[in-house]
Amino acid sequence: MDASSASWLLIAVAIAAANLPFINENLFGVIPLKRAGQGRRDKSAWLRVFELLVLYFAVGAFAYLLESRIGNVFGQVKEFYMVTVPLFVVLCFPGFILRYLRKRHRHDAP
Repeated sequence: MDASSASWLLIAVAIAAANLPFINENLFGVIPLKRAGQGRRDKSAWLRVFELLVLYFAVGAFAYLLESRIGNVFGQVKEFYMVTVPLFVVLCFPGFILRYLRKRHRHDAP
């Protein structure tokens, strides 16, 4: 795999991982949680933030793996994390909008 295709693959994986906590009610997309009231499952916002943090490090490990297969691995300093953490949060914006800011229509029975 060349550097260009690895970069695009990493971007696609990062977008999917950043939005995963907001598009479903399962933990990491596979672990079902206990039901809240009225038969609904509802993940708390803190659990979504924790999941986002874990997925950030998982994507980082995947990026490290891709980088090591391409060539030399560069050491990361604090500036790297000061850029990638906000970038990962920005990537989760579409999922956040769908979860918290989208207007939901009520379908009440007459």
